Amino acid sequence: MKIKNWGIFFFVVGYHVLVVALLPLFVVRFSWSALVLLVATYGIGGLSITAGYHRLFAHRTFKAHPAFEWVVLLGSTLAMQWSALAWSFDHRRHHAHVDTDADPYSIKKGFWYAHMGWLFSHRPDVEIKHVRDLHANPRVRFQHQHYLALTIAMNVAVVLIGCLFLHPFVAFYAGFLLRLFMIHHSTWFINSLAHVWGSKTFAKELSAVDNALLAFLTFGEGYHNYHHAFAGDYRNGIRWYHFDPTKWLIWSASRLGLAKELRSFQRIRLQRILVQKDKQLLLPLLHNHWDEMAAEMRARLEEFEHGFQQKADALVALLEELQSASAVKRQWVHLEVRRLKRELRSTWKAWLSLTSFIAKRYQLAHAHA
Repeated sequence: MKIKNWGIFFFVVGYHVLVVALLPLFVVRFSWSALVLLVATYGIGGLSITAGYHRLFAHRTFKAHPAFEWVVLLGSTLAMQWSALAWSFDHRRHHAHVDTDADPYSIKKGFWYAHMGWLFSHRPDVEIKHVRDLHANPRVRFQHQHYLALTIAMNVAVVLIGCLFLHPFVAFYAGFLLRLFMIHHSTWFINSLAHVWGSKTFAKELSAVDNALLAFLTFGEGYHNYHHAFAGDYRNGIRWYHFDPTKWLIWSASRLGLAKELRSFQRIRLQRILVQKDKQLLLPLLHNHWDEMAAEMRARLEEFEHGFQQKADALVALLEELQSASAVKRQWVHLEVRRLKRELRSTWKAWLSLTSFIAKRYQLAHAHA
């Protein structure tokens, strides 16, 4: 890799050297107040990136009140990942060209390139035509134009606040150096590790994976395979037990009138899309093989897909009927809905087992168990 962006290179290498060199002194002076400062600033910076830069600006999965936008635009300066306009431009290119040479942080170019090496390569100028909606937002435009001044002011303010109850060195180390180190690597792991280590529940053809550990470190961003399959959803973790604080923050903001028009995929709709997508992906693969098992797998794919879609259609029809059903009929419809939901869950599990087996048996690119 040829280094072209020397300014960012020296900044990143420089603060890494300081983190390592000053760690012993920080350990000696450590206090629980330092941990509070670290966690608070890590949370503000990280959530501003995930809820603001990623799900609001880059993917437009919801609309936000100007006050919400100001909070994330200012809070994001603690993450030091450049302006919302520039970040969203890179991220939209990533989704449009994932796993190709046009992907700015493609995992195909190597783990460390995707992790941080891409930052040191030449950064193209932001092409407004790809972020025209954001450029029309005066708050986003103001942050882009004054990003360096805002970043310096916010980070100096954090350290000065820390000095009110901590030794200046500890406030600087915990409230700036260590926080920056943790936010950067957590974010970079989504570009690298979240395209290498994990499961592919949704889009088997992509390198993106779901990783619960990364979700914990990045406020829900670790469910990356789902995100690449359904980038328009304001959620990354769609199960109730998925750790996705960003989803909870956006939902809570909507209850307070700070966010609206949250976009999400209904479970039945999501599964129907995935079944159709898997079939379109796997059938051509199986048609390239003429062994007896491939023929059986083709038949089973057709059978399962047809059965799932029939049950899904029936369930949707029953749910619509439930809204206008009489009190007498409502109980029967409820029972039918529960029965169909059980059958769909069973069919969905069988579909996942079948498609995972085919992907492994016939070596589908990037397939994971």
